[in-house]
Amino acid sequence: MKISIVTAAYNSAATIRDTIESVLSQDYPDIEYIVADGASKDGTVDILKSYGDRIKWVSEKDSGIYEAMSKGVAMATGEVVGIMGSDDFYPDNQVISKVAKAFQESKADSVYGDLYYVDNEDINKVVRNWKSGKYDKKRFLTGWMPPHTAFFLKKSAYDAYGLYDTSFRSAGDYELMLRMLYKHNVSSFYVPEVLMKMRTGGTSNASLKNRIRANKEDRRAWDINGLTPKWYTLYAKPLSKVLQWVVK
Repeated sequence: MKISIVTAAYNSAATIRDTIESVLSQDYPDIEYIVADGASKDGTVDILKSYGDRIKWVSEKDSGIYEAMSKGVAMATGEVVGIMGSDDFYPDNQVISKVAKAFQESKADSVYGDLYYVDNEDINKVVRNWKSGKYDKKRFLTGWMPPHTAFFLKKSAYDAYGLYDTSFRSAGDYELMLRMLYKHNVSSFYVPEVLMKMRTGGTSNASLKNRIRANKEDRRAWDINGLTPKWYTLYAKPLSKVLQWVVK
């Protein structure tokens, strides 16, 4: 199967080369790599140009990360689509092979794994370990979600149930996975390995103000899908992240 990887980027010159190289170095033979850039002004586009036809890319103004991701997914021609940020990278060159094997053996419509957050300055230093655990859709009621960039979804699910909701600022990934897995019962399979490394500094966790906004968006994700969480669901979601932090 062809697997498409999509990266949303904006002024990412400091890190995007690492991201691109981690995709292009994968040992899986059938990868399509797409970068949706939001009209960067810092040299990101020059880096994209330097890869010639080894990657697909577009650079134009957009409304934010979820429009960029949707644009990239719409461009994808693979049977499976994975998302990664412009400062993310795979832990080794066998990740996509493992993902493809999981799809083929499980017959599931989505596959996910674990994620490491690493220090911005020392990418070998793990500061947070997101261990996802075996799939059970009921876990959404306890605040669970798979890590977005370690989540791979068949393109047919996007075609059937839609792309990212661009009205969200920080919880569009949560809304999409809630819609796919919980509302529409898209099947999923857990690979108990680290499938992505992410530098620290996510938008939703950058400040208390952003965390409050993200929590409101989490609630709206349930509302717009006509779903009813438990009274504790939206409190449990941020609390569940506490145990992910690695204390040295």
